[in-house]
Amino acid sequence: MKPALLILIAVVALVSAQQLEDIISLPYDHKAIQYYERTPTDPVMRLSDRLDKHLVKLDYSAAQAYLPALLKQLDINPDSQVLVFSQTSLQSPRISMARPRAIYFNDNVSVGWVQGGEVMELSALDPVLGVNFYTMEVRKSDSPFLARREVCLQCHLGAQTMGVPGLMVSSLYTDKPSAVGLHSASYLTDHRTPFAERWGGWYVTGSMGGQKHLGNAKLVNRSPERVDPMGGADLQTLDDRLDMKPYPEPSSDVVALMTLEHQARMTNLMTRIAWDTRIAQADGKLEASKDKLNGEIEELVGYMLFTDEARLTAPVQGTSTFTKTFLARGPRDKQGRSLREFDLQTRLFKYPLSYMIYTAAFDAMPDYARERIYRRIYDILTGAESAAKFARLTADERRAVLEIVQGTKTKLPAYWKPGAK
Repeated sequence: MKPALLILIAVVALVSAQQLEDIISLPYDHKAIQYYERTPTDPVMRLSDRLDKHLVKLDYSAAQAYLPALLKQLDINPDSQVLVFSQTSLQSPRISMARPRAIYFNDNVSVGWVQGGEVMELSALDPVLGVNFYTMEVRKSDSPFLARREVCLQCHLGAQTMGVPGLMVSSLYTDKPSAVGLHSASYLTDHRTPFAERWGGWYVTGSMGGQKHLGNAKLVNRSPERVDPMGGADLQTLDDRLDMKPYPEPSSDVVALMTLEHQARMTNLMTRIAWDTRIAQADGKLEASKDKLNGEIEELVGYMLFTDEARLTAPVQGTSTFTKTFLARGPRDKQGRSLREFDLQTRLFKYPLSYMIYTAAFDAMPDYARERIYRRIYDILTGAESAAKFARLTADERRAVLEIVQGTKTKLPAYWKPGAK
C-alpha cells in the first residue's frame, strides 16, 4: 500500500483555547456515519467511477504526470496554486525550499503534487461523509485509478481537525530534524490568525503592504530570527528562490493562501456539526444534545460571518489571476454582488459571509443544524441579534449580505424571502 500524502500540512499542533479543536475524535464507524462503509459521492469518487468505466481519459504529461488532467477534470484553476516547503509529508525527502509541494483547490477538492513523488494526493468534501482522501500513482498507465486511503486519517483525524476527517493549514518552524520536532513547533492558522504568525513553511507571493508574516524563509528555533533576510517580504516572483518551470503557475498567491485557510476550518466546522447532529439523532439524544450543538453552531456562525477576522492594516494584492477566476465562479445577485468578491483593503472578502454556504455539504447538513444556522444568521443580518461579538458588522454590510443570499441561495427558509413576515 502506498503511503498517503497529506493535502495541506501533515503534522500540526493544536491552537490553544479553541472549543472545537480541543475535543476527542468522533467514531467514524458509528451507525449514523459509517465513513468507510458508505460509498462517497464527492467529485473525486465521481471521477473515479468515470475512469473505471472508461468514460474519461486522462492525458499524461512527462513533466507533471496527471496533474494538468486532474485539475481540468475536477474544475480546479491552476492559479489557485500555493507552495509549501515544510518537510511534513510522508514523502518529505522529496520536499525542500528548492522543490516545494504544490496544492491546488476549489470549494470541494484539493490536489497536491510533489516533484518526483510517487502519487498525486487528493482530498474531496462529500456532502454527507465529510472529507475523503485519495491518491493516484504518477507513473504512466493505460488505466490510471484513484484509491481511497484510510491511512491518511492518522494525521487527518484528531483534535486538530475537530475530531472528524478534515483539512489543515498550519504555520511551523522548518528547521526541526524530525516529525516530532515539527509537531511541537507548528500550529493551525485560519482567517483569525494574526498575519505575523502565519505561513511558516510556505512560499507567499504578492504585496502585503509591509505587513509581516513568516513565509518565504527557513525559521530558526521558534525565534523571529530568519536565516533568509528576505523572509516575510513582499515577493512578486520566486524565480530567484527556486526553479519555477516545473510548476503550472509562477506563483504561490497570497490571496489563494488566505482563501484556503478560511476554507479549511469552515469545512471542518460543517463536518463536525453534521456528524454530532447525526449521531445524536441516531442515538435518540437530539433533545439532550441541543445545548452542546447550539454552542457548536454558534461557533460556526461567528466564523461564517468573519467576526474574529484578523484585519488588514494595508492593502493586499496577489500575483496570479486567482482573484478573478475565484469571483467568476459566482453566483451573483441582480446587482452583480457576490460573496466571492474580495475586499483586500481591510479584510479578505467584501461581504462578510462565507461562500461555503453554497456547498452541497452545507445543504446536506441535518435539518436541525442547518435550520438553526439559517435562523442565527438571519437574526444577525436583520438586527434582531445585537450581541457585542457581531458589532463589527455594520448595518450596510448586514443588509448587503442579506440581499445577496436572498438573491442567490436556493432552498432558503420561507422567512428569508423578501417581504416575508
